[in-house]
Amino acid sequence: MKLDRAGILKAAEKISNWGRWGADDQIGTLNNVTPTDIVGAGQLIRKGKVFSLGLSLKEPIQSGLFGGRWNPIHTMLATGTDAKLGNQDEPFPYLRYADDAINMPCQASTQWDALCHVFLDDKMYNGYDASLVDVRGAKKLGIEHVRDKMVGRGILLDVARFKSVDHLDDGYAITSEDLTCCAEAQKVVVKKGDFVIVRTGHQERCLAKKDWSGYAGGNAPGFGFETCFWLREKDVAAICSDTWGCEVRPNETKEANQPWHWVVIPSMGLSMGEIFYVKDLAEDCAQDKVYEFFFCAPPLHLPGGAGSPTNPQAIK
Repeated sequence: MKLDRAGILKAAEKISNWGRWGADDQIGTLNNVTPTDIVGAGQLIRKGKVFSLGLSLKEPIQSGLFGGRWNPIHTMLATGTDAKLGNQDEPFPYLRYADDAINMPCQASTQWDALCHVFLDDKMYNGYDASLVDVRGAKKLGIEHVRDKMVGRGILLDVARFKSVDHLDDGYAITSEDLTCCAEAQKVVVKKGDFVIVRTGHQERCLAKKDWSGYAGGNAPGFGFETCFWLREKDVAAICSDTWGCEVRPNETKEANQPWHWVVIPSMGLSMGEIFYVKDLAEDCAQDKVYEFFFCAPPLHLPGGAGSPTNPQAIK
């Protein structure tokens, strides 16, 4: 298909889930996860090994290229040096403590996009009007609606390792064939309701070089536009990656910024996790050849939020 505005809108219509789970639905593809799926995912825990998929909040990944986002600011409000100096003894003697605060955009590090995050023209997922998101937050599709939904069977598709490279090149568009062949090579079946995590190696390159220039909003490997049809066919619960924005950059068209986002979030209602740290999990999967696990990644309970930080857990 030609990737122009008309083609994007045609794809959006083809993969649309509007009305599939009712006119009032606010969780989209997370409807694909059943209680039976969650019980089955729990049975994937065989060795009790836990992997945190959250990138350190101290990593300065934001460069201001998109949305004016800044890096998390961690501020100490009370410290042990205060305690030793006696500065905390008034007005409450003998209570000595440490306390702190954090200031950050909701999507400054490892995070979920809410379904109100991206609009298709002036509409959100399920036909809700974009004006329902105002300065007070989202009246529909806020991140709070999925706070108890991000749990189930997780699978890792290590595309970089499948391609025998440390990391995919910037601008490499992952294809549906790449995803299918990677799954086959890993002997893992992508099932309805899965949380699919894709490793490109892009984040690890930045970590190794201690250079995050361009990571946020710059060129990167990622999902090609045509994978939206693969994701709709597989009926996954969510898609996650180690890159800043999941889809390939530069964009595959000049007629839209983030065209893949245009369709998978507002049309399909697909939950998307970005900036996932997958190095340790990927190394373990490569060692034991097990690419499925129990996955849990709740967002913060932030009513009206367009996104939320998370510290995802993969348990094998």
